[in-house]
Amino acid sequence: MASTGFLDHFGELSDPRVDRQKYHSLMDILFIAVCAVICGATSFVDIEDFGNAKIDWFGERLDLPNGIPSHDTFGRVFSLIDSEEFGKCFVEWTQAISESVGGDIIAFDGKTLRHSFDTATGTSAIHVMNAWSNANDFCLGQLKVDGKSNEITAMPALMKMMDIKGSVVTADALNCQKDIAEQIVNQGGDYVLALKANHQFLYEDTKLLFEDAISDGFDVAYGYYEQDDWGHGRTENRKYWSVGVDQLDFLRNKDEWKGLKSIVCVESRRCSKGTESVEMRYFISSLDKITPIARSIRHHWNVENKLHWVMDMDFDEDACRVRTDHAPENFALLRQIAHNLIKQESSKKVSVRRKINKAGWDNDFLVRIVAGF
Repeated sequence: MASTGFLDHFGELSDPRVDRQKYHSLMDILFIAVCAVICGATSFVDIEDFGNAKIDWFGERLDLPNGIPSHDTFGRVFSLIDSEEFGKCFVEWTQAISESVGGDIIAFDGKTLRHSFDTATGTSAIHVMNAWSNANDFCLGQLKVDGKSNEITAMPALMKMMDIKGSVVTADALNCQKDIAEQIVNQGGDYVLALKANHQFLYEDTKLLFEDAISDGFDVAYGYYEQDDWGHGRTENRKYWSVGVDQLDFLRNKDEWKGLKSIVCVESRRCSKGTESVEMRYFISSLDKITPIARSIRHHWNVENKLHWVMDMDFDEDACRVRTDHAPENFALLRQIAHNLIKQESSKKVSVRRKINKAGWDNDFLVRIVAGF
């Protein structure tokens, strides 16, 4: 349990219970819950059932003076734990186990926990902001936001907890904001941000420049990169162009973006079952070389493919009906802890779903996963 300093970072988590209600250690509750979620638990009832099924295994590792906590106890504790403090502990832990900080590509993206709503109380589904590390292949941080529009305030708050020095930060157009770009540069990072019409003048100037240049030829120095992908009956060709903003006096509002060096265009041409589609996308960046820009744009989608998709398909996140107080975001964080521990396990070519199943069936394999706990 000391191998990655998990207890160093989570051991100081505030216990929200009054003393007379502390029949179980908070760390025992957390350990049992994480193990259960690693093995596929999707509710507090599942966690209690898992604990009772593995009581001999847990008894070898924990004191358990009052046995396995009930599902009501699990639910009450996780509804009371301060989710922001829990999230800070998580970020500190992931930063400690990260194999690479400098040179990473960190993708920020939001996700709605679709079944965390409560019709009876009029509570809408919660939305969380995730930070995905491409170098480490796991989630670096998570923060609850009040709604998708508030990602703009959540992303800076989450970044402030993290060390992004030497890394490239990527985000969608919603988070393409001047204050966010400035914070990234101030924290020692670079950025590649999707650009859309929410920044009208910069977007229109960028779009017009590349439409004319691609059609008629560039009259300024530019960078170019091209790559092809294929699989599942589909082929895709992507072309990337970048132009340094120091050559573009006509570009409106460029000086309002701290560190801005390049504007970028990506043409994606997809062919599937005899049908072709073309999409043009635009970005701004503090980088001036096309290759790392292209790599950052491509790797941004790992937050969707390797995190959000896995949370839904392997951990049933969207189906989870946990909804009381802080419990939805805290249970979401349990899934992230479980996912990171699974990703840290050395059987790299085994899928997450196979590891979840195997951990539930094979105690020795579960030990291998939680060895980093």
